Amino acid sequence: MKEENVILVNEADEPIGLMPKMEAHEKAVLHRAFSVFIMNGKGETMLQQRARNKYHSPLLWTNTCCSHQRSGESNIEAGKRRLLEEMGFKTDLKELFSFIYKAPFDNGLTEHELDHVMVGYYEDFPKINPNEVADWKWMHPKDIKDDIAKKPEDYTAWFKIIFERFYNHLLEKTVRNEG
Repeated sequence: MKEENVILVNEADEPIGLMPKMEAHEKAVLHRAFSVFIMNGKGETMLQQRARNKYHSPLLWTNTCCSHQRSGESNIEAGKRRLLEEMGFKTDLKELFSFIYKAPFDNGLTEHELDHVMVGYYEDFPKINPNEVADWKWMHPKDIKDDIAKKPEDYTAWFKIIFERFYNHLLEKTVRNEG
């Protein structure tokens, strides 16, 4: 299978080239990525546990799905594609915000991404792809926040960064709706 390229970007999210995914992670080059959070009507977030065979962060818990956009693919198209590939379902997605982060891994690779964070809603069971996902569960955001504080080693490096921003976004939305 041919290795996928990632879209290299500047800090304004303007494409500046393509690079093989592993090379971008070895060199810690800024590239475009996305993170999808799926929620249900109870306000819970769907988490996935990464498959054992993943080249980094195996068996750690993370957001519903995340990956990299392909050349010519919109953020929403990429999120929907990967959600179907990993979790086996389709739903509408809405982009919430984007930001840049850098997260080094124990294996010498580094995620340096301009991440587009999206949310969608789903009420059913996923049909997980066992090559990508070991397990899944629904959790309330407050419970996720508490669990990360107690057991940070159970979660991916990027999820801990992204979740803090997602959680704050949910709080701000709640305050705006109540105010």
